[in-house]
Amino acid sequence: MTVQILQFGTTGQLGVELLRQAPRHDVAVTGLGRADGDLADPAAAAQRVRAARPDLVVIAAAYTAVDLAETERDLARTVNALTPGAIAGAAAEVGAAVVNISTDYVFDGDGGAPYAEDAPPNPLNVYGATKLEGERAVAAGNPRALNIRTSWVVSAHGKNFIKTMLRVAAAGNPLKVVDDQSGRPTSAADLAGFILDLAPRLAAAKAGDPLFGTVHYANDGEVTWRGFAQAIFAEALGDKAPDVAATTTADYVTPARRPLRATMDLSRLQRVYGVTPRPWPAALREILAELQAQA
Repeated sequence: MTVQILQFGTTGQLGVELLRQAPRHDVAVTGLGRADGDLADPAAAAQRVRAARPDLVVIAAAYTAVDLAETERDLARTVNALTPGAIAGAAAEVGAAVVNISTDYVFDGDGGAPYAEDAPPNPLNVYGATKLEGERAVAAGNPRALNIRTSWVVSAHGKNFIKTMLRVAAAGNPLKVVDDQSGRPTSAADLAGFILDLAPRLAAAKAGDPLFGTVHYANDGEVTWRGFAQAIFAEALGDKAPDVAATTTADYVTPARRPLRATMDLSRLQRVYGVTPRPWPAALREILAELQAQA
């Protein structure tokens, strides 16, 4: 039976990939953009779920402006916590499971990495705090909920680190990138494929199934932001790759604090879901090939 999915978010990296890949899976996706499913309105978003009565709800939208969230605290909390909680509750009412996308920024990165799902969270910024609150609200609102924490999401579309680096390099400006923050890059395409592959199992699973709870998803391998930039240029530009100078978090001051090493452990992903993500350099090559094809 085709799984009916109600998807919040259509223009972000993950939202685009979910819609693009859906025809290759036994699913029917109804995508809601901001005009149809505004996460700034918890009651309206919940009503959309009640009206659609899907098998599975995927919350692929969020407030992701990490620095701006420090001043837009109320909006960030509504979008990242209150509305996901309301959506999860409404999904439970109509018998639907729910997938909520969270972040490695729930961890402080001060020790203990790679972090397992049950490691004590301690977010350093408003964005991370609201996403953590959202995880808890979703879990409390629906016993058939899966929170997927991911990190450093990249793709051939939308705004992301790969496209930013290529744009800066093309402008010929000197490059200086933080070299003391490390983590796991994540292909939006790979994450979307994981969710869509899992959708029939989630839609059929009962409360208490190990599929629900929290899982970490990212591509295999750890790298610093500077190392990631160097890999991008080496793959995309070869001998014409620009030099990338190193800087530190202390020297690159931002309104929101970032964790130095919030790298997530992926062993539960392999143990429970049977998934071993490919290394991030392989995903990077695929993204760069798509960008080249678009040029």
